Amino acid sequence: MKPITQHEITEYVEANIHYFHQSRLKKIKTLELGDVLKRKNPYLFKAKNISTAGDLVKNILDAFLSSSEEGLFGGFLEELAVFVCTQVFGGIKSSAEGIDLEFERDQTKYIVSIKSGPSWGNSSQIKKMQDNFKKAKRILGSNVSSTVKVVAVNGCCYGKDKQPDKGDYLKLCGQRFWSFISGSESLYTEIVEPLGHKAKEKNEKFLQEYSKTVNKFTMEFTQNFCDSEGQILWEKIIRFNSSDDTVTST
Repeated sequence: MKPITQHEITEYVEANIHYFHQSRLKKIKTLELGDVLKRKNPYLFKAKNISTAGDLVKNILDAFLSSSEEGLFGGFLEELAVFVCTQVFGGIKSSAEGIDLEFERDQTKYIVSIKSGPSWGNSSQIKKMQDNFKKAKRILGSNVSSTVKVVAVNGCCYGKDKQPDKGDYLKLCGQRFWSFISGSESLYTEIVEPLGHKAKEKNEKFLQEYSKTVNKFTMEFTQNFCDSEGQILWEKIIRFNSSDDTVTST
């Protein structure tokens, strides 16, 4: 075990966080109103009694971007976790299906599937992860010493789970996960500060594009989904979002 330093973490974050900001900026620059309208639940926004085009566009856009950013940043945190474990325990990115990280510690071979937060999947997705663990255990079990056991771990970069033992795998969240891959009980708080590297500057660029996108989408929405008096045509939105194109209207 080789403890990781704050300097090493800061260097890694500052060298790589810009990929998150670039992806975020690229996403909003290339967005189309139709893509956003098709991917969000129009019934929800009707139930919230949104009555102006600007408010509806902003609500739908914000919901879309929130989901997108969660995925983008989750990917960055997963890469950071692999970096940390590589520095401390010599961990490697796994080539096994559905496994992100492999490393040995205390006569145990750990195979880790890294997720952003604890509520990451439905029952079928969790079942798929368990199947991947079983397959990887079979393969690795035949390649390691009989004195080394193989343990599967679902690591979550934030959150809590008070019952980590899931029977055939461990679920380690938040502090428990970062401590597990680094040997440091405080690392989960120490990574926060470097994440703000040039955040103000990057966010200002994003907000410029965001404002332009809201204005552009609002004009387009008013032209296509409002009547001549400015009333939102909810039925037209629902049809655009959910109609079966194979059905011929009568």
